[in-house]
Parts: sequence; C-alpha cells; structure tokens
Amino acid sequence: MPRGVLSAPQGVTTVPDVPNWAWHDYGMRVGFWRLHEALAKRKIRATTAINANVCRSYEPIARAMLDAGWEFMGHGVKQGAMHLVPDQREAIRTAVQMLTEFTGKKPKGWLGPGLTETWETLDLLAEEGIEYVSDWVNDDQPYEIKTTAGSLVSVPYTLELNDIPMMLIQHHESRAWLERVRDQFDRLYLEGAKNPRVMAVAVHPYIHGVPHRIKYFEAVYDYIRKHKGVWMTTGEEIYEWFKRGR
Repeated sequence: MPRGVLSAPQGVTTVPDVPNWAWHDYGMRVGFWRLHEALAKRKIRATTAINANVCRSYEPIARAMLDAGWEFMGHGVKQGAMHLVPDQREAIRTAVQMLTEFTGKKPKGWLGPGLTETWETLDLLAEEGIEYVSDWVNDDQPYEIKTTAGSLVSVPYTLELNDIPMMLIQHHESRAWLERVRDQFDRLYLEGAKNPRVMAVAVHPYIHGVPHRIKYFEAVYDYIRKHKGVWMTTGEEIYEWFKRGR
C-alpha cells in the first residue's frame, strides 16, 4: 500500500484512499516509462529498490527493468515498516525468494521500506544472505557493519537528493532538485579526485516521472555525463568494488 501524502478530507482517513492510491498508480502506469526511457537513452543502468510483489502486480514494469539490466534490490514484499511485520525473517526470506525467482539471481542488496529497521533487522538480513544495505545514510563511502552473522556493507543512499523529502515534505520547486543534485555532485567530484565518493540519486516514478519534472531528471544525467572519471553504476557494483579493495 502506498504511503499517504495527501491529507484526508476533514482529517478522516478513508479506504479506498483514491487520491493517494491513484497518485502512486500514475507512477506505475506512466511515470516509470518516462524514467526508463531517459535512462535507456543515456545507457544508464539503475538499481531498483523494489517491493517484491511488484514482480506480480506490475509484471511488465519489472520485466522492463530486468531486460534493461537494472539491479533488483530487496525492499520488502509490500511497502510497510519493518517494525510492523509479524515475522521479519519470513518477510525477508519471501522477498528474496520472489526476486530470485523472477530475475534468476539472488539479490545482494537491501533497502528497508522507508529505511526502517528494528534492532534485529541487520542480523536477520545477514543470516538470509543479504550482503549490503543502504538504510544508513551517514557516509559518502561504503563501510562495514558488524552483525551476529558476519559483516554487511553499507553502500551510501540519500535523503538529501531523495525526491520524497524534497518535493513532498519540504515542498521545493521542481528545479531546486536539479540545483541541489548539481551542487552535491560538484563537491563530491572535487573531493573524489583524491578519494572516491559515492553519490546516490533517489527518485520515485510518481514524483519525477511526471511531465513537469522529467526534464530535471534528464538534465541531472546530462550534466554528470559531461565530467570525466565518473562511474555511473549500480549499488551492487559499488559493493563489489568496495569488497575487492578490502
């Protein structure tokens, strides 16, 4: 179930929540295909943090991402906080199994729905074979996290360049996202000349796949591609790079 962003009339939450559900569904019916086309034109492979149930409920979208060579990253079975899952281990195991069956490859990465974890989540992820996570938005470089089942690697994600906080919570103008991404890239590119940095860009189809924002999404990658020495890649490949250097 999508998160509720639009306030309910008179403060009363209703089911079905047509405005919020339809808003999110626009992203799956229309917005995704704009993002997909923009990346395909630029020969960029993305990482999709995907609720595993999407492989069944929106199979054409999942198939398009798979055919484009995108990385599938565990993101729960359905959207919902890990704190509310009755059996975390079973939820993680089911999500991993569904993605493995659909893609033919076991996912290495995990992003908690809403970046949520309990005290046990990292241990359970490691026990179920996950190798890296991106919930911990506290560094510009990968690092190891110790668990009861060995080490995981934290691969940088972002809230600063995430369109949910910027567009839906902070209510910035659409062009402000482009400016912030360029400013962040410029600084990390400068620092990266001495020591590599990771910059994640986090977008959602119902937000950046709309007609008035897609040009800013395209402009970000056109700007980055003008710079030499930039590796535009997936979370898994960043994890593998870090692992080789240990």
